[in-house]
Amino acid sequence: MAKTMKSEIRAKNFLAHPGKAISLGDWPSKVKPICDSKEKYKQLLEDHVVSLSKLQQLHYASGRYALLLIFQGMDAAGKDGAIDHIMSGVNPEGCEVFSFKQPSAEELKHDFLWRTNCRLPERGRIGIFNRSYYEEVLVVRVHPELLHQQGLPETLIKEKDIWEERYRSIADLEEHLYRNGTLIVKIFLHLSKDEQRKRFLERIDAPDKNWKFSLADIHERKYWSAYMKAYEACMAATSTHHAPWYIVPADDKENARLIVSGIVLDRLDGISMAYPKISTERRKELLLIRKGLKA
Repeated sequence: MAKTMKSEIRAKNFLAHPGKAISLGDWPSKVKPICDSKEKYKQLLEDHVVSLSKLQQLHYASGRYALLLIFQGMDAAGKDGAIDHIMSGVNPEGCEVFSFKQPSAEELKHDFLWRTNCRLPERGRIGIFNRSYYEEVLVVRVHPELLHQQGLPETLIKEKDIWEERYRSIADLEEHLYRNGTLIVKIFLHLSKDEQRKRFLERIDAPDKNWKFSLADIHERKYWSAYMKAYEACMAATSTHHAPWYIVPADDKENARLIVSGIVLDRLDGISMAYPKISTERRKELLLIRKGLKA
């Protein structure tokens, strides 16, 4: 199944190559649909879900690696929907999702990586971060006044240097995790400003989606250009061979879900995994148990 998927979606087409500058204006927020009908979309997504479920079982049984999926994007980019659809077939016992919003008072008493470090996946499990430590070089960079609310010594708050320092802290952490068996896949859902406007209007017009909308969403929309620059800078600085960024066109939700699931499959399928081998003694024990059960 994974081989069929690779012929449909090439993960490398969405890869932010390490060491290269990024201009989001050069990356499309919408591409040609992978499927030409709703039926084909549903079937391909189901194929991806089934393939991911099988790989996740092997991943869980093998227990040698951890998989960390990081989703970032502007409000209404489709992070929740992508996670919900793509992971629908995964055994909940082997997967956890964490959403990181405004830091709590306790979290602000620690370094900016502490709260996410407490939620890193164990080997054999899949951890999903809906937003992450990258908020500290995105939201906080767009609103630098937040730095002065984090309890840091004033001598350490140098806006000229602090972002590069945080990029370095993030890159060091991700390299450390990689050396210890954590595979990191970072997804940026690239939404256009016009598509965000359409989705905000939909949330207002649909009563069952009103809860998703807040005035804060409109407030942050005013800083669109600043956010794009912050994303460009942080992805250019932190897309590495062991923890790459993938820039996924997100104006078409269905297309984005297929691309994301294809990327996750491609990365997970690339891990060397195997079911644990049992000893000769254990095999004999199982055969005796089988004989007893049949009797």
